[in-house]
Amino acid sequence: MSNSPDSSIFKPINIAVMTISDTRTEETDSAGRLLVDRIQAAGHDLAEKTIVKDSIYQIRAVVSQWIADPNIQAVVTTGGTGMTARDNTPEAMKPLFDKEVEGFGEIFRYLSYQIIKTSTIQSRAIAGIANATVIFCLPGSPGACKDGWDGIIAAQLDNRNQPCNMIGVMPLMKRDQ
Repeated sequence: MSNSPDSSIFKPINIAVMTISDTRTEETDSAGRLLVDRIQAAGHDLAEKTIVKDSIYQIRAVVSQWIADPNIQAVVTTGGTGMTARDNTPEAMKPLFDKEVEGFGEIFRYLSYQIIKTSTIQSRAIAGIANATVIFCLPGSPGACKDGWDGIIAAQLDNRNQPCNMIGVMPLMKRDQ
């Protein structure tokens, strides 16, 4: 991607945040709150924030509404990416993706390895694109959300990040329906 004339001007986008948990409430959702704080500190707009039970169909129902909304350009989820029977985020999201961003999970686990060593193999963090909406799925801990946002997502949702970023390819992601 080339440096376009307006690439030095930050372009905020609308980002929705979903906490996937059977136990979290707004009062106890520290990972979701961390993401909201970082999104706003980066200059982006919070489109919506919700907590959804770890149910494949409840997750898909909300995310399907968000990816159909032209006013939401990105979604960040926290929770449901582990190995237990109730961790269903990858199973909920993958059928919605037009394209999976394989490098996200790889880089997330690399960054995580620096901190939690081999425990990172239990993370199923994923990302993808659905209807030109970028979706990042992070684990449910505030530390993992901090690492994912600070180490990967913030730069990829910043149009000034060169040589490329997800903002720069969003118009190219639209599928012919």
